[in-house]
Amino acid sequence: MKKIQTSTITEHIRNLCIRANYKLPESVATRIRACHENEPWPQTKETLGRLMENMEIAAGEQVPICQDTGMACVLIALGQEVQIVGGDLYEAIHEGVRRGYIEGYLRKSIVSDPLRRVNTGDNTPAMIHVDIVPGDTLTITVAPKGAGSENMSRLAMLPPSAGRDGVVDFVIETVKLAGPNPCPPIVVGVGLGGSFDVVAGLAKKAVLRPLDQPNPDEYYQELEKELLTKINALGLGPQGFGGESTALGVNIETYPTHIAALPVAVNINCHVARSATIVL
Repeated sequence: MKKIQTSTITEHIRNLCIRANYKLPESVATRIRACHENEPWPQTKETLGRLMENMEIAAGEQVPICQDTGMACVLIALGQEVQIVGGDLYEAIHEGVRRGYIEGYLRKSIVSDPLRRVNTGDNTPAMIHVDIVPGDTLTITVAPKGAGSENMSRLAMLPPSAGRDGVVDFVIETVKLAGPNPCPPIVVGVGLGGSFDVVAGLAKKAVLRPLDQPNPDEYYQELEKELLTKINALGLGPQGFGGESTALGVNIETYPTHIAALPVAVNINCHVARSATIVL
């Protein structure tokens, strides 16, 4: 049985919070550069150039790439042969977020109650998702998620008769309704299947999957390509200024579901599609 100290987890969470807010994943940065190179609209090309400049300044000077440094979404893949020792796993995660946001000079955006709206002052609690997986490793992903894009996300319990076309229509409608609000070019995560609660988690995992890793199922690879083509054909463009670069990518994650259900969720990320991962 492999043992991992909670103090080690706290330190890594602290570092991941800072790293994710300063530097984009390479697959996202590569897509932004590709959009800039291929974009035919002059104004849009200039806008993408400014996004690239901002991205490079943030990484070079070690400052946040966006003023909204997000809620700290923490995804844990806990190997069943790993034992967490030295304290409570959730408290270790919260403490890592607390240190990361304070020591990294990141904006604190979490309120302690959704209606009474009192800021907690340290960006805790984190939004934690834990999956038990085979093996003896602990994988930690920190994904700072801004509200501008999170607010544009939607979920629907479609009838199975809606089928593929119904899913496509719902995803495209969601992007249209979002318009420029989530700071495009966006990343679109689509969850399909499961139950009401499971499908939202699928969409969150989808939006965090590297953009150079298509769905392993060829059927869903084709659906990802179809959705990306249709979204970019909308012409919203970067920051809503028009052009062919509305989305950087579309990722789909699926799970079995009930014979009478077709849950679909869409989680949208802005062009600052941040995440950082470590495997212990």
